[in-house]
Amino acid sequence: MSKELLDRKDIERAVTRMAHEIIEKNKGIKNICLVGIQRGGVHLANRLSARLRDIEGSDLPVGTLDISLYRDDLNVRKDQPVVRRTQVPCEINNKKVVLVDDVLFTGRSIRAAMDAVMDLGRPSAIQLAVLVDRGHRELPVKADFVGKNIPTSINETVTVHLSEDGDQDRVALE
Repeated sequence: MSKELLDRKDIERAVTRMAHEIIEKNKGIKNICLVGIQRGGVHLANRLSARLRDIEGSDLPVGTLDISLYRDDLNVRKDQPVVRRTQVPCEINNKKVVLVDDVLFTGRSIRAAMDAVMDLGRPSAIQLAVLVDRGHRELPVKADFVGKNIPTSINETVTVHLSEDGDQDRVALE
């Protein structure tokens, strides 16, 4: 059984709010690079970039990051990871990198993403933007920008459906 937590309008509002928070915290968007974590994070990074462009009137680089080979569960997974594309269109040395993901849960994916970013260069800072923070951290990771905090039980699953994947925009609790 699925319960809708956010609809299309809710997601739009959350992305707009996070864009304003990114601008406020960083005093504009100069020297920032958005990097979306494959898959849902990439779509959200592109949406954030469009909203930031609407607000600030200038573009900022958006990259994609595949963390599958950085995960700490590679040796216990039955399936081989599907390696997707990593492409960061700018030099990240001395830039503020805003990692973007759809759901923050244990923090392990974000740790893997930070390792991957550090292999690409030495940013001046790494910030984290997530659409949904569902709690249950196993690592000391906290998002800088959160679309919605949604308390869940450990047995529940939060699923983000986005139009870029052919779905209707919504966040559901399974």
